[in-house]
Amino acid sequence: MQKSIIIIIALIGILFSSCKSDDVNPNNTLIGNWKLVAILVDPGDGSGTFMPIESDKTITFKKNNIITSNGNLCDLSIDADNPTLGTYSFSEMTFNSADCTDPNYNYSFEQNGDTLIVYYPCIESCEAKYAKQ
Repeated sequence: MQKSIIIIIALIGILFSSCKSDDVNPNNTLIGNWKLVAILVDPGDGSGTFMPIESDKTITFKKNNIITSNGNLCDLSIDADNPTLGTYSFSEMTFNSADCTDPNYNYSFEQNGDTLIVYYPCIESCEAKYAKQ
C-alpha cells in the first residue's frame, strides 16, 4: 500500500514538473500596440534628453514575431504615413524589415515595463520612446 502511495505521489510530481505554468511567454508584455511619445537626438556632447512629441505613429508587436508600424520602422520619423512591417527577435531584442534601406540591419530595442526604447543608427545617440497602449 505504501509503495502505491509513493508511486502516485511520484507520478503527480512528474506530471506537475513537466507542465509549464500557462506556457509563460517572456515577451507577453511586449505583444501589443506601442505609441510614439518622445524622441532623443543627442547634439554630440552627451546632453541629449527625450523630448515629448505629438505623433500618431505606433508599433505593434504580434505573437508570431511580426512587427508592424503605421509609420516607417527604419527611421526616427514621427510621421504615421508610411506603413512598414518586419520581424523581431525577443531573445536578441532586435527587429529588421525588408522595407528598410538595409533589410539586414538589426535595430535594437529595450523594454522596461510600459516603456519601449528603439535605437537607431546615428553618429550620435538617437532613440524613440514608445508607451504601451
